[in-house]
Amino acid sequence: MNIEDVRRQAFAMPLTSPAFPPGPYRFVRREFLIITYRTDMDALRAVVPEPLEVVEPLVKYEFIRMPDSTGFGDYTESGQVIPVQLRNAKGVLEQGAYVHAMYLNDHPPIAGGRELWGFPKKLASPVLDYETDVVVGTLDYGKVRVAKATMGFKHRALEHAPILAGIAQPNFLLKIIPHVDGTARICELVRYHMVDVTLHGAWAGPASLELHPHALAPVADLPVRKVESAVHYIADMTLALGTVEHDYLA
Repeated sequence: MNIEDVRRQAFAMPLTSPAFPPGPYRFVRREFLIITYRTDMDALRAVVPEPLEVVEPLVKYEFIRMPDSTGFGDYTESGQVIPVQLRNAKGVLEQGAYVHAMYLNDHPPIAGGRELWGFPKKLASPVLDYETDVVVGTLDYGKVRVAKATMGFKHRALEHAPILAGIAQPNFLLKIIPHVDGTARICELVRYHMVDVTLHGAWAGPASLELHPHALAPVADLPVRKVESAVHYIADMTLALGTVEHDYLA
């Protein structure tokens, strides 16, 4: 294989059999269980990188079921997203979300998520399912239970506009790729959006969330002080490619 062939074919690792295909990445009937809870402000500030700013001590704990996703297959993920704001060059504040932790059970979206956007994905065993009248999300790291969420099934239908507005907000990631000598070669704040959204339904209900300490899945480092709200919704959407918001090595 000559140098030009390498340049032309290089997209993802490994060269001759990439772990994931090129995008766009479309998700059909993507199902969300999101528990918004209050936590410690100091703990949030310790994990959210500047220039992002934390406004309130809130975390969104998510379970996401993805039965039909282009190139990635059928999988589930779970993790923590932190509401933030970003002040642009003109001093205008923009509301968004910082993706702090993600755990999932499928290799292609782990590899693609980390390599393309910088999603903080790790391998674990999340489940989003139903127990009669309850929506249940669990996260196990190996055989160890890390998180469990419950929500009453479709107790109250929600207006679509606020859900769609939340999905339309920008999301931010900290992308880190090391050099061969172990130093950081890429260290960037990345922005991405979910686009072409079709919302099939959204519901609220009573909810609970428990997080357990774990050395390698430290979701409990943002402890649950009070559950504020819960939402369960199903939507089609496309994960758009990202842009660099800030280069920490520049």
